[in-house]
Order: sequence, then C-alpha cells, then structure tokens
Amino acid sequence: MITADLALEVKGLTKFYGERVCALDHVSLSVRRGEWIAIMGPSGSGKTTFLNIISCLDRPSQGEVLVNGKDITRLTREELTRFRRETVGLVFQQFHLIPYLNAVENVMLAQYFHSMADEAEARQALERVGLGGRVHHLPSQLSGGEQQRVCLARALINSPGLLLADEPTGNLDKANEDLVMRIFQERRREGYTIIMVTHDPEIAGMADRIVRFDHGHVVAETHNQVAEATRA
Repeated sequence: MITADLALEVKGLTKFYGERVCALDHVSLSVRRGEWIAIMGPSGSGKTTFLNIISCLDRPSQGEVLVNGKDITRLTREELTRFRRETVGLVFQQFHLIPYLNAVENVMLAQYFHSMADEAEARQALERVGLGGRVHHLPSQLSGGEQQRVCLARALINSPGLLLADEPTGNLDKANEDLVMRIFQERRREGYTIIMVTHDPEIAGMADRIVRFDHGHVVAETHNQVAEATRA
C-alpha cells in the first residue's frame, strides 16, 4: 500500500559485499515529503551504503526501496539512470566537478543529462547559492566552499524530489560550512526532502529527525522538536 505523503519507504533493506560483509541488515525506514533526515553513526555502520542505494548508485541484495511509491529495486540499469537524474539531487563530500569546465558549465552538465542545457537557468541556480559573480571560474579558481555551492546548484537545477548529501561540509571551514548549511535550510523551507549523512551533531540538530546506524542496523531515531517547529 502506497502512502501518499511518503517520499521514501525502505523495507527490509539488506546489502552484502562478498560472503562475509553485511553492510545493511534488514533496515526499514520511512521519510515524509518535505522532511529533513540526518543519518549518523560510526564509520562502517552502513550510512553511505544506505545513501548509495536510495540514490540508485548501488543495488541492494534484498529488500524494497520505494521512492514516491516506485520500487527502484525492480528497475533496469537504464531505468535507474533515468530515474536518478530526474528524481535525485546528489551532494558529496568530494565535489566531483569537471576540472576543465567552469562553474556554469558544470551546472549545465546536469541539465544536459536530464533534458536540455539552459545557460540562463544555470546562471540563476548559481546566483541562488551566491555565486553569480563566479560563473566563468574553473573549479581550481574557486574555494572549497564555492565548489560545494556549485555542487548544490548542480544538484538542485532539475528540481529533484530527493536531495541527498554525504558529509557535504566535511571538507569545509566553519565559515563555508555555515554558508552551505544556510542553503540546505532554505531548501528545507521550500519543501525539499533532504537526507543527509553527517558526523556533526550541530548539523544533525538542524534536521527534523536524526536516524542512528550501527553495524548495518537502525539503532535509534530522535525527533528534533526545535527544527520541526521552525519548519512549521
């Protein structure tokens, strides 16, 4: 049965690597539309594996992953690629920008894989993250915080249903961390569904809910009443 207000529903998600390593062990989790989830846990707890599966970068060994009611575990490789570029926005700790493309071209690349590139729209996306004056700069000419904001513009350009982030401030100083997190907070107020892996309790405290992983299991969930009240 599909619940209309759920952006993501995971049932019995299990992932084996080889015969000995179980990265996820029958994980079940639901995320409402417009909810911000922070995923925490020690290294090797399954956080990134979980994010890779729901972003269609990896496949589970068992279980179901319903995104907007569609079970992505049943999609072909080609369908997964199309679904990912149309539904998911990805932000990584490592920026993954094309070094020989400038900022606006890196954003337009996401448009190209989705439909058609629109330079004016890509410029507007960069302006929204405070980079209107840096559109022609190469990644090597941008600071770490600026590169991460290019990644955010690229992730948001196609208006994804899910915004997924894996330690998006891990390589940033405090000033740039604050700038990037302000953008996430703005997207939250606009109704984006955000799932973010983080080790930082301060960043996790901005989310509506903190989900803790350990040894491939969800071991605790905490609702952040302050964040939910701010969202309302």
